[in-house]
Amino acid sequence: MTDSVLARVAQGDARAVHECIDQFGSLIWSIARRLTRTRADAEDAVQEIFTDVWRSAGRFDPNQGSEKVFVATIARRRLIDRMRRAAHQARTESTDDIDSLGFADPGNSAEVCAEASAAARAVMQLRPEQRQVLELGILQGLSHSEIADVLQMPLGTVKTMMRRGLIQVRELMGIQNAASDGVRS
Repeated sequence: MTDSVLARVAQGDARAVHECIDQFGSLIWSIARRLTRTRADAEDAVQEIFTDVWRSAGRFDPNQGSEKVFVATIARRRLIDRMRRAAHQARTESTDDIDSLGFADPGNSAEVCAEASAAARAVMQLRPEQRQVLELGILQGLSHSEIADVLQMPLGTVKTMMRRGLIQVRELMGIQNAASDGVRS
Protein backbone atom coordinates (compact mmCIF):
# COMPACT_ATOMS: atom_id res chain seq x y z
CA MET A 1 0.00 0.00 0.00
CA THR A 2 1.60 3.24 -1.11
CA ASP A 3 -0.60 5.72 0.75
CA SER A 4 -2.06 5.38 4.19
CA VAL A 5 -5.82 5.33 4.63
CA LEU A 6 -5.70 8.81 6.18
CA ALA A 7 -3.63 10.20 3.30
CA ARG A 8 -6.19 8.85 0.84
CA VAL A 9 -9.05 10.28 2.93
CA ALA A 10 -7.30 13.66 2.84
CA GLN A 11 -7.12 13.36 -0.96
CA GLY A 12 -10.89 12.83 -1.13
CA ASP A 13 -10.86 9.11 -1.97
CA ALA A 14 -14.40 7.87 -1.20
CA ARG A 15 -13.25 4.25 -0.86
CA ALA A 16 -10.69 5.33 1.73
CA VAL A 17 -13.49 6.79 3.84
CA HIS A 18 -15.16 3.37 3.94
CA GLU A 19 -11.81 1.72 4.68
CA CYS A 20 -11.26 4.21 7.50
CA ILE A 21 -14.61 3.27 9.03
CA ASP A 22 -13.83 -0.43 8.67
CA GLN A 23 -10.33 -0.06 10.08
CA PHE A 24 -11.02 2.29 12.99
CA GLY A 25 -14.75 1.92 13.66
CA SER A 26 -14.44 -0.63 16.43
CA LEU A 27 -11.64 1.31 18.11
CA ILE A 28 -13.63 4.55 18.10
CA TRP A 29 -16.81 2.77 19.18
CA SER A 30 -15.10 1.09 22.14
CA ILE A 31 -13.54 4.37 23.31
CA ALA A 32 -16.82 6.26 22.86
CA ARG A 33 -18.92 3.60 24.58
CA ARG A 34 -16.58 3.50 27.56
CA LEU A 35 -16.57 7.28 28.00
CA THR A 36 -20.24 8.07 27.40
CA ARG A 37 -23.26 7.31 29.54
CA THR A 38 -25.66 6.01 26.91
CA ARG A 39 -25.55 4.21 23.61
CA ALA A 40 -27.12 7.23 21.90
CA ASP A 41 -24.37 9.50 23.28
CA ALA A 42 -21.77 7.05 22.00
CA GLU A 43 -23.35 7.00 18.53
CA ASP A 44 -23.36 10.81 18.39
CA ALA A 45 -19.76 10.90 19.58
CA VAL A 46 -18.64 8.38 16.94
CA GLN A 47 -20.15 10.55 14.19
CA GLU A 48 -18.39 13.64 15.55
CA ILE A 49 -15.12 11.77 15.89
CA PHE A 50 -15.18 10.46 12.31
CA THR A 51 -16.00 13.95 11.05
CA ASP A 52 -12.96 15.24 12.94
CA VAL A 53 -10.81 12.38 11.62
CA TRP A 54 -11.77 13.20 8.04
CA ARG A 55 -11.22 16.93 8.59
CA SER A 56 -7.85 16.29 10.23
CA ALA A 57 -6.64 13.49 7.93
CA GLY A 58 -4.36 15.88 6.05
CA ARG A 59 -2.45 16.62 9.26
CA PHE A 60 -1.50 12.98 9.82
CA ASP A 61 2.27 12.57 9.89
CA PRO A 62 3.54 8.97 9.96
CA ASN A 63 6.76 10.23 11.54
CA GLN A 64 4.77 11.33 14.60
CA GLY A 65 3.02 7.98 15.18
CA SER A 66 0.69 5.41 13.70
CA GLU A 67 -2.70 6.06 12.15
CA LYS A 68 -4.28 4.19 15.05
CA VAL A 69 -2.67 6.54 17.59
CA PHE A 70 -3.68 9.57 15.50
CA VAL A 71 -7.31 8.42 15.35
CA ALA A 72 -7.40 7.43 19.03
CA THR A 73 -6.00 10.84 20.00
CA ILE A 74 -8.70 12.62 18.02
CA ALA A 75 -11.34 10.36 19.62
CA ARG A 76 -10.02 11.02 23.10
CA ARG A 77 -9.92 14.79 22.60
CA ARG A 78 -13.43 14.90 21.17
CA LEU A 79 -14.77 12.82 24.07
CA ILE A 80 -12.98 15.01 26.61
CA ASP A 81 -14.63 18.05 25.01
CA ARG A 82 -18.03 16.31 25.23
CA MET A 83 -17.46 15.37 28.88
CA ARG A 84 -16.44 18.91 29.76
CA ARG A 85 -19.53 20.31 28.05
CA ALA A 86 -21.70 17.79 29.89
CA ALA A 87 -20.01 18.62 33.20
CA HIS A 88 -20.55 22.32 32.58
CA GLN A 89 -24.20 21.73 31.78
CA ALA A 90 -24.57 19.58 34.90
CA ARG A 91 -23.11 22.37 37.05
CA THR A 92 -25.70 24.80 35.72
CA GLU A 93 -28.59 22.45 36.47
CA SER A 94 -30.36 22.51 39.80
CA THR A 95 -28.72 20.54 42.57
CA ASP A 96 -32.18 19.18 43.37
CA ASP A 97 -32.01 17.02 40.23
CA ILE A 98 -30.29 14.15 42.01
CA ASP A 99 -31.77 11.39 39.84
CA SER A 100 -29.59 12.49 36.93
CA LEU A 101 -26.49 11.39 38.83
CA GLY A 102 -27.60 7.78 38.65
CA PHE A 103 -26.87 7.02 42.31
CA ALA A 104 -30.37 5.90 43.23
CA ASP A 105 -31.96 2.89 41.60
CA PRO A 106 -35.76 3.08 41.86
CA GLY A 107 -35.88 -0.72 42.18
CA ASN A 108 -33.98 -0.67 45.50
CA SER A 109 -35.51 -0.49 48.94
CA ALA A 110 -36.51 2.89 50.35
CA GLU A 111 -33.58 2.85 52.77
CA VAL A 112 -31.03 2.29 50.00
CA CYS A 113 -32.65 4.99 47.85
CA ALA A 114 -32.57 7.46 50.74
CA GLU A 115 -28.89 6.68 51.35
CA ALA A 116 -28.13 7.05 47.64
CA SER A 117 -29.93 10.40 47.58
CA ALA A 118 -27.91 11.55 50.59
CA ALA A 119 -24.70 10.45 48.85
CA ALA A 120 -25.71 12.32 45.69
CA ARG A 121 -26.40 15.48 47.70
CA ALA A 122 -23.00 15.13 49.37
CA VAL A 123 -21.27 14.68 46.01
CA MET A 124 -23.00 17.81 44.70
CA GLN A 125 -21.30 19.79 47.52
CA LEU A 126 -17.81 18.89 46.27
CA ARG A 127 -15.70 21.13 44.07
CA PRO A 128 -16.65 20.59 40.40
CA GLU A 129 -13.33 18.95 39.48
CA GLN A 130 -13.54 16.62 42.49
CA ARG A 131 -17.12 15.74 41.62
CA GLN A 132 -16.10 15.01 38.03
CA VAL A 133 -13.32 12.65 39.19
CA LEU A 134 -15.77 10.76 41.43
CA GLU A 135 -18.43 10.55 38.73
CA LEU A 136 -15.95 9.20 36.17
CA GLY A 137 -14.63 6.64 38.64
CA ILE A 138 -17.81 5.56 40.37
CA LEU A 139 -20.56 6.06 37.80
CA GLN A 140 -18.63 5.37 34.61
CA GLY A 141 -16.23 2.83 36.07
CA LEU A 142 -13.03 4.43 34.78
CA SER A 143 -9.71 3.55 36.39
CA HIS A 144 -7.50 6.22 37.95
CA SER A 145 -5.24 6.23 34.89
CA GLU A 146 -8.21 6.49 32.51
CA ILE A 147 -9.56 9.44 34.50
CA ALA A 148 -6.12 11.07 34.35
CA ASP A 149 -6.11 10.63 30.56
CA VAL A 150 -9.64 11.95 30.10
CA LEU A 151 -9.16 14.99 32.33
CA GLN A 152 -5.51 15.49 31.37
CA MET A 153 -4.44 15.51 35.02
CA PRO A 154 -1.47 13.86 36.69
CA LEU A 155 -2.30 10.38 38.00
CA GLY A 156 -1.34 11.34 41.56
CA THR A 157 -3.71 14.30 41.48
CA VAL A 158 -6.57 12.06 40.35
CA LYS A 159 -5.86 9.54 43.12
CA THR A 160 -5.67 12.30 45.74
CA MET A 161 -8.87 13.95 44.51
CA MET A 162 -10.68 10.59 44.52
CA ARG A 163 -9.53 9.73 48.05
CA ARG A 164 -10.24 13.18 49.47
CA GLY A 165 -13.58 13.35 47.67
CA LEU A 166 -14.69 10.02 49.13
CA ILE A 167 -13.57 11.08 52.60
CA GLN A 168 -15.45 14.37 52.25
CA VAL A 169 -18.61 12.57 51.07
CA ARG A 170 -18.41 10.25 54.10
CA GLU A 171 -18.01 13.24 56.39
CA LEU A 172 -20.93 15.09 54.78
CA MET A 173 -23.07 11.97 55.21
CA GLY A 174 -21.97 11.53 58.82
CA ILE A 175 -20.29 8.19 58.11
CA GLN A 176 -17.22 7.23 60.14
CA ASN A 177 -13.92 7.79 58.37
CA ALA A 178 -12.60 4.65 56.67
CA ALA A 179 -9.37 4.93 58.71
CA SER A 180 -11.30 4.06 61.86
CA ASP A 181 -12.57 0.88 60.10
CA GLY A 182 -9.00 -0.33 59.59
CA VAL A 183 -8.69 0.99 56.02
CA ARG A 184 -5.86 3.40 55.23
CA SER A 185 -7.00 6.71 53.80
